[in-house]
Amino acid sequence: MGHLVGAVLTLLTAAGACDGEAGEDARTNEPVDVGDSVVDELAARCPGAQSAPIVLSTPTGDIDGSLLLPAGCSPFELVLIHAGSGPTDRDGNSVKMVNDSLKLLAEGLAERGVATVRFDKRGVAASTAAGPASERDFRLEMYADDAAAWVELLAEDERFCGVTIAGHSEGALIGMLAAQRSPADAFVSLAGPGRPAAELLREQLAVRLEGPLLAEADAILDSLAVGEEVAEVSPELYDLFRPSVQPYLLSWFAYDPAAILAQLEVPSAIVQGTTDIQVGIIDAERLAAAAPEAQVRIIEGMNHVLKAAQLEETSQSQAYFDPSLPVVPELLDALVEWLDEVR
Repeated sequence: MGHLVGAVLTLLTAAGACDGEAGEDARTNEPVDVGDSVVDELAARCPGAQSAPIVLSTPTGDIDGSLLLPAGCSPFELVLIHAGSGPTDRDGNSVKMVNDSLKLLAEGLAERGVATVRFDKRGVAASTAAGPASERDFRLEMYADDAAAWVELLAEDERFCGVTIAGHSEGALIGMLAAQRSPADAFVSLAGPGRPAAELLREQLAVRLEGPLLAEADAILDSLAVGEEVAEVSPELYDLFRPSVQPYLLSWFAYDPAAILAQLEVPSAIVQGTTDIQVGIIDAERLAAAAPEAQVRIIEGMNHVLKAAQLEETSQSQAYFDPSLPVVPELLDALVEWLDEVR
């Protein structure tokens, strides 16, 4: 029977026991006497890792997600993963960019005993029908409300003993707002900006544009900064500043992530890679200055899509477009270690 007992205890350990230690009575912290019948029962109710669809029903349609449960006995810690900007789906992909970064993040956490839910945002992929009919009607607050509703749903699920929001890139700001209006137990910023989006966007465009196009982009940002939409946009800038997306940009530009993080009353962590070409160490520093009790983890050689990359273009491109490349293991280990500390 020894190997069966060992297997059961391994399953219990994999569950990341939210209260007490695996193999102990949660009330007394004394070792549990595992007999044959207990072994059989635990083995039967502690299955291997499982993936299943999960749905958030809303008045305008369903928001579709994926639940990934680790091997072992519940209850599990759960991380709600929120994707970044634009039409990025639950796996971290878009039509023109496939890297599976968020899917790999979820799988890596499951291997370490943490459950995850990731989902297609309202208006994206399988959740397209839940979005407004007109692009002009999208607002950042919609996503924050949806994330808060996910937390409400998951907090009532007895399979989980805590819900942490992990927001990636723009999803970090959305996650902060959701944490303010939901029973979230903790929050993680993954490559999240520490400055208002207009400031960060201006910095990014200064590297990519020059001459009249850069002057036009700056002028558009100046107008949006004071709440004024711009009717005429050059074709080269149309994808970014088309009139139909400007109301969303206005809703996004209204928030300062550092100020929002400073208001959170739950444990927070700030994770940033050193080879991120979209969000920089300066953003992590700004967030940390606003929330000095937050744990900061700077991961050497991790880029914006959470993979190992150098700063040169070829290495970055491979990380953005190769789903076979793993996310950085140090990220996964750091997240689990931090969850163990704060939960």
